[in-house]
Amino acid sequence: MALVNAFGLACPQPVILAKKEIDAGNGNFVVAVDNEIAVENLKKLAQTQNYTTSCEAVEGGFHVTFSGDGSAAPVEEYSTKKPNNWALFVNKDSIGTNEGDLGPSLITMFFYTLCESNDPPRYILFMNEGVKLPAENEQIAEHLKTLQEKGAEVLVCGTCLKFYGIADKLMTGNVSNMYDISECMHKADKVITL
Repeated sequence: MALVNAFGLACPQPVILAKKEIDAGNGNFVVAVDNEIAVENLKKLAQTQNYTTSCEAVEGGFHVTFSGDGSAAPVEEYSTKKPNNWALFVNKDSIGTNEGDLGPSLITMFFYTLCESNDPPRYILFMNEGVKLPAENEQIAEHLKTLQEKGAEVLVCGTCLKFYGIADKLMTGNVSNMYDISECMHKADKVITL
């Protein structure tokens, strides 16, 4: 039985690794994690994918065993059941408050998770403080490049870049304007704001 070592990995990495095993058709495998939140998240994943789980405490953490027939449940797959026509509007450089490292860490993990999904947005639109992400955050810039390879169009407000004095630092995406960004919002079936 395959062992996926997710010790020390932050949310949502253990879930993404387990999902890759499921997508590969592996019917039985174990995910090693070091915290109870990861255990609960893995159980939720298993439930949505028609797998059963059992959990065993081990030194330093837990082993979550997945059992199934190697085929995911007939859950609506975003890439096949709905059009890839949604927009992500980012107007902050963190999720929630910007106190400490939590908010910036959450937004970095959000873009990592988005890269691993089968449903990239059609448009990723950056305004206000959000423009700092593709200009100053190397990890997010790399995630955005991956999303562009998957078909996402990344537009970054030029006025905002200029306001923050970072127009020359943009690592990825296209410098844009309010008109183009609002047109993308209008074309999208839905717009999600972070």
